[in-house]
Amino acid sequence: MNRFIHMWAPFRKPYGGLRRGLVCLALLIGVASIGGSAVAQQRPVPKGATVELVDDGFEFTEGPIWYQGTLLFSDIPANTVYQWTPDDGTSVFMKPSGHANGLAIDSSGQLLLAQHDGQVGRRTADGSVTVLANTYGGKRLNSPNDLTVASDGTIYFTDPPYGVDENDRELSFSGVYRLSPNGELTLLTKTFARPNGICLSPNDSTLYVNDSRETRIRAYDVTESGGIENGRQFAAPTDEGAEGSTDGMKVDAQGNLYTTGPGGVWVYSPDGTQQARIAVPKAPTNLAFGGPDRKTLYITARPHVYRVPVNVPGAE
Repeated sequence: MNRFIHMWAPFRKPYGGLRRGLVCLALLIGVASIGGSAVAQQRPVPKGATVELVDDGFEFTEGPIWYQGTLLFSDIPANTVYQWTPDDGTSVFMKPSGHANGLAIDSSGQLLLAQHDGQVGRRTADGSVTVLANTYGGKRLNSPNDLTVASDGTIYFTDPPYGVDENDRELSFSGVYRLSPNGELTLLTKTFARPNGICLSPNDSTLYVNDSRETRIRAYDVTESGGIENGRQFAAPTDEGAEGSTDGMKVDAQGNLYTTGPGGVWVYSPDGTQQARIAVPKAPTNLAFGGPDRKTLYITARPHVYRVPVNVPGAE
């Protein structure tokens, strides 16, 4: 517990209930092109769309996921996963959460948690958590941050040292891992300074990984065995003076990549062309598609949760 509070203490504030409200904020949308030709696909974000406040009053929100008709999101220092619906508002879904950060859904529909307390876990029907991975090479993982699941059940996750006191670290590197359906854990790369958000393209052929220290996104081809190759820089969103970095990200059904970045959410086509930029008043931490048609983008941004409509549904 102490190693976590040390890291996140600057973001803590008194928690005095949840306030709901609607605040419309400007949405900045820019369409880019390569070689002078516009990308031939539907505009990902509606022109003139506005960001709406869903709820606030939290400490540090993260890990949103649409799960069984509700929005789930983490509040890391509060050691809580909350659930929200338009009709019922916000309530506690899980506490303690192992200081969960990223959330995902496995191939059987169960909730997965990247827990800052040092493990990747699966929440069972009775509310308990089964440990899927907590060590590599006999040494404790740092602080699992985010995760994504392939169609065959393979889990990919990042493991930076956020929330871990340097003296308590057992692994000297920040890894990106593959956890096979049979439970075999493989280190894919340890070249990142701070690996953070992670997601797969809709056909599982490309793995994207954010580096939050360097504010860049790398892409890898996924091999038949589930490994990665041909690593390259995919994008590096830049806005001097704007707050925020490459943290959480997701893809839509057309393969467009939505990532947090300086000043908001940046949207890229599969070839790396910038398609849009959504301005967010607080530095965003993560995002997820939700709603019955998966055409609402939910954005966590420290004490706030926002949403904005999109044209293209999120990838399943």
